[in-house]
Amino acid sequence: MEPIEAAHVRPVDASAPVADAALDAHTVIDVAAERARTVGAGLSHHFNAAGAALPSADVVSTVIDHLRREERLGGYEAAAAMRDQSDAVYDAAAALIGASAPEIAIFDSASTGLRVLMDALRPTRSDRIVASSTTYVSHALQLMTMAREQNVDLVVAPVDEHGRMDVAALDALLADGRPSVVTVSHIPTSSGLTEPVERIGEVARRHGATYIVDATQSIGHLAVDVDRIGCDALVTTGRKFLRGPRGTGFGYIRSSLLERLTPTAPDVRGAKWTGPTDWELSPSARRFETWESSVATRLGLGVALREALERGPESTESWLLERALLLRRSLSLIPGVSVVDPVGSTSAIVTFVVEGVAAGRVVEALASVDVRVVAVPDTHGQWDLGARAIPSVVRASIHVYNDEADLDALLAAVEGVSPASRPRWEVTS
Repeated sequence: MEPIEAAHVRPVDASAPVADAALDAHTVIDVAAERARTVGAGLSHHFNAAGAALPSADVVSTVIDHLRREERLGGYEAAAAMRDQSDAVYDAAAALIGASAPEIAIFDSASTGLRVLMDALRPTRSDRIVASSTTYVSHALQLMTMAREQNVDLVVAPVDEHGRMDVAALDALLADGRPSVVTVSHIPTSSGLTEPVERIGEVARRHGATYIVDATQSIGHLAVDVDRIGCDALVTTGRKFLRGPRGTGFGYIRSSLLERLTPTAPDVRGAKWTGPTDWELSPSARRFETWESSVATRLGLGVALREALERGPESTESWLLERALLLRRSLSLIPGVSVVDPVGSTSAIVTFVVEGVAAGRVVEALASVDVRVVAVPDTHGQWDLGARAIPSVVRASIHVYNDEADLDALLAAVEGVSPASRPRWEVTS
């Protein structure tokens, strides 16, 4: 991969004010306690919460315990024994985002949830889909397939000077009254940008558009309330900032949308076959689920959800944004390193490039000293990275188990890989 030319990047404004929530002096996260319940926190400097965060010991033991239960009793019998605990997962998910349990469906991933919901909407050539430029590759591929094969009009929404969806332009676009679906990635995989989801929700409601939020990178990271956002549906995954097992996720479908939305492929989990050519759908969002799923990982997800609730979404958000601000400012002081998050980004995802060193090489070099970050290529975000002519970025994402020693290690490792860096680095808060 070719090095990134300086003209392709937009350095962070280290002096720009951060959101008030990020500097809340009352934020309390017991990092030592979080590290104590996280085995992996003592084995590496892990900055990949946006890919797959380190789960707690309780999450892991819950999964393993149920697999042992299946070993002893059998899969169906073990599931029956844990039915109350499984049902409680819906309550925990709903509580975390301000929804009700019947509005929650559990999926194996956010991508599955988005695919199921978009299919259920059954868009036609008379409909329009408006997608944020920050849309993740898997969802973008589905939308482009719909545009190509179903003649649905797909519009990538214009962006403002900060790279976010241009809300005024969206308002003007939707004013023609055409049936529209607006789909937005709350925080993308390719940068630390946060979309103005509440303002987008106001515009979508005013024009009667169906509004879907991909909250894959924000649940467990930011305090999210579906009523404040005003979305009709929201999906997320378990493995990222929620710290749940891989192969888990959930979706929210507002009851008013649920009433008019039916799955394209009903399953015995969410439907009852009542006659030779008749069936009844579950009145809840479980109509979108499938019978076969991992009960063990679902229970693990439930533990992760309860831990997120106990930690406090607002406190978690404030602490993460505060540490990310420090990381952005510190990285921007290393010669040869450019933070490429859009100006004003405040999320716990930090993206950067090292002059003259491909992102993949940076990741390899940091891994050699047990610092875990990832490279995100433009193939994961053509409407974002491709549009900014950035072939790949290094992504570091912070979580509550990252202490100051982790930040020291990350900064020292980045300095060590930068050809232009100083011989010594010291973290200052």
